[in-house]
Amino acid sequence: MKHQDHVNLIKKGIDTGGIWADLGSGRGAFTLALADCLGIDSHIYSVDTDRRALKVQETRLGAEFPQNEVTFKQGDFTGKLDLPPLDGVIMANSLHFVQDKLTVIKQVRAMLKADGRLIMVEYDTAQGNYAVPYPITFSTWTRIADNAGFTKTELLATRPSRFLGQFFSAVSYR
Repeated sequence: MKHQDHVNLIKKGIDTGGIWADLGSGRGAFTLALADCLGIDSHIYSVDTDRRALKVQETRLGAEFPQNEVTFKQGDFTGKLDLPPLDGVIMANSLHFVQDKLTVIKQVRAMLKADGRLIMVEYDTAQGNYAVPYPITFSTWTRIADNAGFTKTELLATRPSRFLGQFFSAVSYR
């Protein structure tokens, strides 16, 4: 996918500004999309376990979005993270690495301010493989979000994937 594809998957679920985190950010494709959508009146915490991937992001964001404020944090989103209360979280292609999704999503919900939101981007499939060990469909995501205490979940967009059928993006409100 290209940058505009990433933006198109998430932009309907985002207002400008605020404090956001990209959990499991990898090399930063969705961190860049988030920076594009939020604008310069925001602060993004990009969290990943891979220090080299965070350095790639830092270089790209510095070149493409130099006015955006981004903190790069090495850490595991399935554990305790030292982050301020967040207006929003994006998890793009990261939850499919987690078997106990409900516990993690409850932790993520607790990071959000009272009116916060969580944007989920995942392959819309129940059939996993070596690269997507614990996949999640949109209907399964809706149930998990509800069980974690989110008040409403909306489908934002879908996009075909050459790898596993299609992606979905959704926003869940605290």
